[in-house]
Amino acid sequence: MAKNIPELYASLVFSDKIMRAKLPKDMYKALRKTIENNTHLELDVANSVAVAMKEWAVENGATHFTHWFQPMTGVTAEKHDSFISPTGDGQVIMDFSGKELVKGEPDASSFPSGGLRATFEARGYTAWDPTSPAFIKDHTLYIPTAFCSYNGEALDKKTPLLRSMETLSHEAVRMLHLLGNTEVTGVTTTVGPEQEYFLVDKKDYEKRKDLFFCGRTLLGAASPKGQEMEDHYFGALSPRVAAYMHDLDQELWKLGVPAKTKHNEVAPAQHELAPVFDTSNVAVDHNQLTMEVMKKVADRHGLVCLLHEKPFEGINGSGKHNNWSISTNTGLNLLDPGKTPAENTQFLVFLLAVIKAVDDYADLMRISVASAGNDHRLGGNEAPPAIVSIFLGDELTEVLKSIENDTFFRSSRGIQMDIGAHMLPHFTKDTTDRNRTSPFAFTGNKFEFRMLGSAASVATPNIVLNTAVAHALKEFSQELEGVKKEDLDDAVHALLKKAIKDHQRVIFNGNGYTQEWVEEAERRGLCNLKSTPDALPHFITKKSVDLFTEHKIFTKEEIFSRYEILLENYSKTLNIEGKTMLEMVQKDLLPALYTYSRQLSETILSKRSVSDSLSTASEEALLTQLSLCGDALSQKLGALQADLASASDTSEPLKAAKFYETAVLKDLEEIRGYADQAEALIPDQLLPYPTYDRLLFGV
Repeated sequence: MAKNIPELYASLVFSDKIMRAKLPKDMYKALRKTIENNTHLELDVANSVAVAMKEWAVENGATHFTHWFQPMTGVTAEKHDSFISPTGDGQVIMDFSGKELVKGEPDASSFPSGGLRATFEARGYTAWDPTSPAFIKDHTLYIPTAFCSYNGEALDKKTPLLRSMETLSHEAVRMLHLLGNTEVTGVTTTVGPEQEYFLVDKKDYEKRKDLFFCGRTLLGAASPKGQEMEDHYFGALSPRVAAYMHDLDQELWKLGVPAKTKHNEVAPAQHELAPVFDTSNVAVDHNQLTMEVMKKVADRHGLVCLLHEKPFEGINGSGKHNNWSISTNTGLNLLDPGKTPAENTQFLVFLLAVIKAVDDYADLMRISVASAGNDHRLGGNEAPPAIVSIFLGDELTEVLKSIENDTFFRSSRGIQMDIGAHMLPHFTKDTTDRNRTSPFAFTGNKFEFRMLGSAASVATPNIVLNTAVAHALKEFSQELEGVKKEDLDDAVHALLKKAIKDHQRVIFNGNGYTQEWVEEAERRGLCNLKSTPDALPHFITKKSVDLFTEHKIFTKEEIFSRYEILLENYSKTLNIEGKTMLEMVQKDLLPALYTYSRQLSETILSKRSVSDSLSTASEEALLTQLSLCGDALSQKLGALQADLASASDTSEPLKAAKFYETAVLKDLEEIRGYADQAEALIPDQLLPYPTYDRLLFGV
């Protein structure tokens, strides 16, 4: 199989190789110019591409095409049209025009718009993104597209991402030219999103209403064994999981997704897939595609892939690490320190721009990963805290200190590792350790943003990061423009020194899980936005609005629409969880509790009928515990019903979200406490749903 992988890879992608073979030379060159230089695509080029794309798709078994886009639902959307075109004589031909390639018209009023679109204002457009390759899936040609309203407002995640990439490229090139690197004409951000997920047996999943409706377990007593033995992480793959991962790789490779690494994660039933880096736009599309394919392949194996951030209580949740870097069109990684980082001015300027960006817009970084699901994960032992900070490692921290204090820096590079066994090979020690508690860590030649939840689109964090870094570079450029060439080195040194003093508060190389860090972060003035309702109001502050509008990433209306959508999503999520909890406890758990209570009562009566001397103390004690749990559950369910009704009556989005957080979420947690106590007492055969031990160790 290995020898066939190069042939298999991207076999269902309308790749550059396919375009070069099928397009006329002039049309191919025009399309490449559009892709590489962000120039306008002419209709004659689109028509030529459409013909070639259709022919290739039909040759590979496609019968339909779809404009594949990313509305603000958190998932992708698609509407399928066949290639058939009636000829008038009862026959059809396979046809596809440039107009159909570049533009589609889905109903814009049926997707979340945050007030940008009313129900009677239905028209919306999808526009082909030529920078992301088309592909074939399920006999359909998928065309990656942007999605906008009739008036041009962005209703998706791709459009602002593309805007942010262009903005960062412009500001980065501007800075590089000031530093004397005039060969660069374009800069691209690259992303490699690591994807964590859980696999559970489909038969068990179908018996859990909470997993089916909410993606996470609302009830569940702890399994006798969890992750405390630390034996699952990087452990041997079970045959069933190995078979799934093998098929997943094959399917992703066909679609041009460079799936690279796979392994067991820390929690039982948890796993990870990591791809090779790609440009941000393509990486975002690939990650959306990866999540879709993960679920479909799992279904074929009798499994279900869970992408919720916290599917199980008491063990690690799932994140998505956003590995982010910046590269020039001349092949230079701008975040590579080189052999002598202290003397690498270009690297230091871009490093400080990132540090400044994260410090200035830490609240937006937190918002970019905010969701009801991720609130359960952040701050836990598997995830960074809600406080945004940067890990640089000892060497870079010392480099910045030497600049700030005008002192000599002595590098520790090139140190050989001595493990003590002579037969082991020598290798060079890295200059930075890895800090799993850091939300934003430098890892050699890139930054790893570790706060993302596993179900999230990676578009929003990269929109924020690209825009904030572009803004920092713009401010740096404004300070350096007009400086004479002979004074440039001193001016850059002064700029770096000031940036270090102004933003060193966000650098933290220690343990982010400790209470001491929470207190220290507060003294430093760093924000600690613990929940989504706490964070989201920062999205619409003047500072945030000014950032996005100045760089033309969002209009003010687009910002406020997203703010409302995020609040509504939070409230809707908790509303669904609340209603699901009511159903599970009332229809599933309490009947099981009553059945077992009746059995215990019958046992007590049976014993007493045989002999008054037979002890019924254990049965009576157990019955008392069940009775207390049942009474408490009935009372708490009444409170939950009342709070759900009150929340639904709250029309102001922020107030509603805060009420769901403070009242409904509290109800869910209290009900779970009593429910899990009861579940631990009831025999498994009486429970109408599988327990944690079955879910976590059943595959």
